[in-house]
Amino acid sequence: MRKFLVLCFFGLLASCELFTSKEDKTQEIVNKELLEIDWNDVDQYPLFEKCDETATKQVQRDCFQSVMMEYFTKAMDGLQFQVERDLNDTTYIDFLIDEHGFITILNVEENTEILNEIGDFNTKVSNRLNDLTTVAPALKRGIPVALKFRLPIVLNTN
Repeated sequence: MRKFLVLCFFGLLASCELFTSKEDKTQEIVNKELLEIDWNDVDQYPLFEKCDETATKQVQRDCFQSVMMEYFTKAMDGLQFQVERDLNDTTYIDFLIDEHGFITILNVEENTEILNEIGDFNTKVSNRLNDLTTVAPALKRGIPVALKFRLPIVLNTN
């Protein structure tokens, strides 16, 4: 009789798994997977037409940065300011590439030293950069995702 009770008890413990629904099991697997994802990194960087989508992640990143700087430099070309005193400072522009590949300016850093010398600096820079091209968006697990990035603008009048 004791052997029978012990077997029934173990049978009850093992059968508790049978009462868990498929939805609960699926949700548990999804939650575990979500915890393992590095949300601060992408699987594929945004790609311009010049960039190779089969290249390594680092090569894709380098290509993205290089082409982005080309567009940035071309957009800023010819923009001139007159200042009364020398400037040697850096400000930053925050961009967003959304899941559709559209590039928008999020913020031009408020740098008081620059704004004291060039009052309309942020406006002029924003106007020049509003019409940047579109790219193939960044991918995370094959899904297009938004990506924020920051570019420095170094002002040196020396």
